[in-house]
Amino acid sequence: MLIDKVDIFVKAGNGGNGCVSFRREKYVSAGGPDGGDGGKGGDVIFVTDEGENTLLAFKNRRRYIADNGADGMKRKFHGKSGADIIITVPPGTVIRDKESGGIIKDMSDNKPFIIAKGGKGGWGNTHFATPTRQTPRFAKSGLPGEEKTLTLELKMLADVGIVGFPNVGKSTLLSLISSANPKIANYHFTTLSPNLGVVSIYEQSFVVADIPGLIEGAADGVGLGHAFLRHIDRCRLVLHLFDLSASERENPLDDIKKINSELKKYSPELANRPQIIVGNKIDIGYDKELLKKIKAFAKRKGHDLHLISGATGEGVDELVKAIAVKLKDLPPLKVYESEITEDSFEDAKSREITVTVNEGVFTVTGDWLKRVVNSVNFDDSDSLQYFQRVLRNSGVIAELEKAGIDEGDTVDIYGAEFDFLF
Repeated sequence: MLIDKVDIFVKAGNGGNGCVSFRREKYVSAGGPDGGDGGKGGDVIFVTDEGENTLLAFKNRRRYIADNGADGMKRKFHGKSGADIIITVPPGTVIRDKESGGIIKDMSDNKPFIIAKGGKGGWGNTHFATPTRQTPRFAKSGLPGEEKTLTLELKMLADVGIVGFPNVGKSTLLSLISSANPKIANYHFTTLSPNLGVVSIYEQSFVVADIPGLIEGAADGVGLGHAFLRHIDRCRLVLHLFDLSASERENPLDDIKKINSELKKYSPELANRPQIIVGNKIDIGYDKELLKKIKAFAKRKGHDLHLISGATGEGVDELVKAIAVKLKDLPPLKVYESEITEDSFEDAKSREITVTVNEGVFTVTGDWLKRVVNSVNFDDSDSLQYFQRVLRNSGVIAELEKAGIDEGDTVDIYGAEFDFLF
């Protein structure tokens, strides 16, 4: 069963909270603060597995959450960092942000990629001691880990993509030129998922993909091909196979044009990719006048034309040699550039705030504000002054004034309620 597109949710671990503690030992006076820092939350990391060629592992699991960091402890003991969570995907998997559809990472370089970073651990109260504040009774909470909803899309890493109508011999050709063992039978839609095969010639090797189910209307969702066209997005060369004998369909030239039209509808760039047209089943016989028309069409389009027989193997070696020569002059496999960076995630959420008014209470929300509130000790004057400075310097006070707040109105920030004073 091929699964090549899934949505998943990932969340990195939260950082551990800093500790508020004071040294208490016999014979030691004024020991001072000794609260340790919280541990870092675990990251969510993607890695590639060469042995995988489907996203089947995600069929029954769609949520991946890393461990939280442990809280700091007294005696300046640092909290334990949370364990990372590793997610394995097949090479060629494209990771997208589900909401925007933008590409975050193309897993074609076989390098680990941190998709969500664990939150930093909060500082213990040892960090807040100064000559004038020798007993700080507050610490920082750990920062929350990043969380994202992602779309994973598998785009196979194949140099050559074989396309064509059902039952023209795509799987047979793949089995002849590689060690792949696809299902072969004399009926339509025998192949229900793309097959990959490695071809070696002239001390050169390349990967060929058999793309099943292309019929007229495939780009609009008809048949099976619409689900698999993404797997030839990267292909450097398109091998367009058709039944020259017309044993299955009446007009092979019209079939060639229809398949090219579907490729163009799906992706104009793909339709302009170098293409070799291959007429199969020449052992059955064919119309020579029709072949002349196909040759003229191929010449106009600048495509090479080869004739083969999948049944007897005639012309197959020559075709493989032609593919190898053609690939030498073509650019490498397409790698998708990132459209969304980590900075763009951070910029979008770094200072967002929302002010809502309900029954006279002004409620302020924002992810970053939640972290600030959790780090404030409202019973400590120094910590409270810090909180007030943050509200003014970050523009929260200005937003409250824009919302029409008056002196004495109630403000609620994640459970911290206070009366507004100018």
